[in-house]
Amino acid sequence: MSARRFMITSRAIRDGYASFDGELFNHIVRVLRLSPGDDVQLIDENGVVHYGIIDQVAKEWVAVKITASGPVADSISIAPRITICQALPKGEKINLILQKGTELGAHDFWLFGGRRSVAKLRDSQQDSKLERWKRITAEASRQCGRIDIPDVSWRPSAVEAANDAGHELRLIMWEGERDHSLKESLSVGSPPSSVIVAIGPEGGFDPLEVRHFSQRGFQPVSLGTRILRTETASIAILAIIQYTWGDT
Repeated sequence: MSARRFMITSRAIRDGYASFDGELFNHIVRVLRLSPGDDVQLIDENGVVHYGIIDQVAKEWVAVKITASGPVADSISIAPRITICQALPKGEKINLILQKGTELGAHDFWLFGGRRSVAKLRDSQQDSKLERWKRITAEASRQCGRIDIPDVSWRPSAVEAANDAGHELRLIMWEGERDHSLKESLSVGSPPSSVIVAIGPEGGFDPLEVRHFSQRGFQPVSLGTRILRTETASIAILAIIQYTWGDT
């Protein structure tokens, strides 16, 4: 079995050893049940991979002896960076979107308050919610073996969310669209360098929001006659884009 990969910070490495506790310790020891002698690869924020062997497992921490270090091997990929621009859904649905979106290769998530969003995010909740959402993507990255962690950011409304920073292909999923399908929009010659897809909440987009996005270069598209749940839409779209242009 190939060595497991984990994201760490370079601060965890000192005098030829890497040591850590908390969630990463729990994942390595209690979830994966790795033990002394097992090979691991630790990738830091500088893009350096540290090859090592688990040396000690204590009650609340684990130590890895570093045997070699070097740059992460670059892989040539034409897959686009995919941003999911998601209106905040109610309940725990956002957890599923972040978790499965990370597994399916989303580069980052822009969450925003839709006009028809049942869930609301008060200013006082933003920091704690963002911290929690980022923990979800970090855990999902560890589970699926990604060497990076998708970023999660918050925008108060569709107006702010529509102010895109320059994705090459911009799409908004809208059940009211009759002329353009997602399939047609993906039927282009070469993959774009980046894609952003805006997805509405349970009640869909308000027509004013669709206009905001359209004015910023987002092409309204539909998935056909079926109306998907908001959490299903993000998973389906990521799977379709990965199948069309993905890195697998």
